[in-house]
Amino acid sequence: MPYEIKLETFEGPLDLLLHLIHKNEMDIFDIPIATITDQYLEHLDIMKSLNMDIAGDFLLMASILIHIKSKMLLPGSMDEEEGEDPRLEITRPILEYLRLKEIADDLSDRDMLGRDVFARRVPAYLHEQISESDVHLDVNIFQLVDAFRRIIDQSQPVFQMRLQGDKWSIKDKTEFIIACLREKKSAFFKDLFSSNESLSEFIVTFLALLEMIHTGLIRVFQPTHESDIRITLSTGGDAENVEN
Repeated sequence: MPYEIKLETFEGPLDLLLHLIHKNEMDIFDIPIATITDQYLEHLDIMKSLNMDIAGDFLLMASILIHIKSKMLLPGSMDEEEGEDPRLEITRPILEYLRLKEIADDLSDRDMLGRDVFARRVPAYLHEQISESDVHLDVNIFQLVDAFRRIIDQSQPVFQMRLQGDKWSIKDKTEFIIACLREKKSAFFKDLFSSNESLSEFIVTFLALLEMIHTGLIRVFQPTHESDIRITLSTGGDAENVEN
């Protein structure tokens, strides 16, 4: 049975759209619909090739984008006198989604106080130490897919294209990654693929990383926007269970 990663456990279609908008530095009120549609469909193709289980919401958004793209190709589609901009069909839900995310982030930052919840205040000096040592930018699954695609493109000329008979399984790669992180404390995303010899091994490594993120075994972050993606073992991850 093929190994599947359920994408909806990570992100949704609006997250993918936002990722592409930020990546291309687009104006959310003036989205080049042809470009965003082509890149959205390209990402879906990549994720399908990795045997990710694409949720129906992603396919529905793809059909909406294709529909808007077709309307934009019609003469006079951007004429204000003929009606509203077709792109508002995705601009509105994106803006609403951003508003809800902002509210959710605000609520998550508040203290949870109730009958069965007791707050333990962190001393100011310790809070400063934690903040200074743990500054990072969260990385979403679409950034990981982009990074993986770059690695594949760079490594393509030297691939030994053994698509059958590879010795690696998801469990093997998980144990290998845990051993590397225990030895080095942290690793760059690209370094975990440096010894891979075939396309299928690259894919198994990537799927193992996604599974480890989903189960909380590892943390994935960027120290800055310009730096490489880094990976560390999560202090809350139960790595021992993987090896038994």
